[in-house]
Amino acid sequence: MLKPTTKAERKLASKPATQPVVSAAEVALAAAASAVVAPRTIGLDLSARKSSYCVMNADAKRGAEGTLAMDRGAVTEFFQAQPPSRVVMEACTSARWVADVAESLGHEVVVANPRTFVLIAASSRKSDRNDARMLADFGQFRPDLLNPVTLRDPIAHNARSILIARDALVTCRTRLVNSVRSIMRDVGHILPACAAERFHARVRDLIPEDKVLVVGPLLQELESLSRTIGTYDATITKLCEETFPQTEVVQQVAGVGPITALGFVVTVGDPQRFPRSRDVAAYFGLTPRSYASGDKTPELSISKCGDAFMRRLLVGSASYILREGSPDTDLKRWGMAIRARGGQASKAKARTAVARKLAVLLHRLWVTGEVYRPLREPQPDAA
Repeated sequence: MLKPTTKAERKLASKPATQPVVSAAEVALAAAASAVVAPRTIGLDLSARKSSYCVMNADAKRGAEGTLAMDRGAVTEFFQAQPPSRVVMEACTSARWVADVAESLGHEVVVANPRTFVLIAASSRKSDRNDARMLADFGQFRPDLLNPVTLRDPIAHNARSILIARDALVTCRTRLVNSVRSIMRDVGHILPACAAERFHARVRDLIPEDKVLVVGPLLQELESLSRTIGTYDATITKLCEETFPQTEVVQQVAGVGPITALGFVVTVGDPQRFPRSRDVAAYFGLTPRSYASGDKTPELSISKCGDAFMRRLLVGSASYILREGSPDTDLKRWGMAIRARGGQASKAKARTAVARKLAVLLHRLWVTGEVYRPLREPQPDAA
C-alpha cells in the first residue's frame, strides 16, 4: 500500500472515513419492501374464442405465457394445473363463468373495471398478449388501481338473464308491429292504436284480402311472441314474490312494476355497498359529467356509465310518472316544474332528472324499509 507523501494527502488520510447518512424512514421503507411477498398472479385477457394469459411469479418476474381456448373444460384444466394464484381479468360477458371456475378451484379473482382502467384501451401497442401482461403487472402489487367490480351471485345472474330474454322478445314484437303498420300504410290503411300484446287480435279483421298472405304470418308470430312474453312476466312476478321479497318495498312507487323492481334489486346486489343513496344515480350513469377547468364549468350531458339496460328501465318509469294520468306525487310535481320550462329539451331533461331521483328514492326505500309517502304532509305547527 502506498503511503501518503504530500501534506494534503497526509491530512486527508488522518480523517476518519465518512459513512453514508440513511434516514430512519428509508430504513423502515426498505424493511417493509423486503417483507412484502407478492402473490403469484395470472393476467387473463378474455376473448370470445381464445384468451391470452401471462403468469407473474412471486419474485415479480414474468413466467409462462400463452393462449387458452374459451371452453369450460379447457379453462377448468388450466386452473387445475396452477397453484393458488390471483387471477386478474376485465369485466366482460365471459368473466362470470370464468371467475366461478377459478374461485371453485381455490384461486383469488380480481375483475377489473374496463371503463375506469383505460390504460389498456389507450395503449399505443395494444394486443391480447400485452393486455394480459398489463393486467398481471397491476394485479400483483396494485389491484386497487384496477377499480375491481363485484360480480352478481348466480341467483341474481339468472334473474337478470330472464329480464334480458324478455327484453329481446319485446324488441322483436315492437319491430313486427311497426312492420305491419308500415305495410298497411303503403296501401292506404292506417291501423288503430292499441297495446302491443293485443295488436294481433285487434287488427286481424282489418287486413284486406290481398294482404292476408303478407301480414297473416306476421300476426301469427306476434301472437306467439305475446304468449311467450306473458310466460316471462309470470316468472318475473313469481321471482319477486318468492326469491326477491325486497322488491315489494321498491314497488311502492307508482310506475315501478315487477320488471323494474327486479332489475333494480339484482343489478344493485348489496345495497350497503353504496354509502349514500345518491351514489346509485352515478352508478347507473344518470348524473351529469363534469369537466371543470379554471373558471369554466360547462353543463354537460349525463355520463351514461354503468348498466344501460337498468338505466332504460328507470327512464321508462320516469316517463310513466310524468304522464298526464299518472298519480300525483312530489316526484311528479318536481319533474313537471322542470318540464314547464318549455321545449323538447326540457321534456328530455325532466325525464332524465326524474329517473335520477327515482334511483336515489328506490335505494333509500330499500335500505330503510320505510313506507313510501307520495305527497309529503305539512309539518304541524309547534305548540
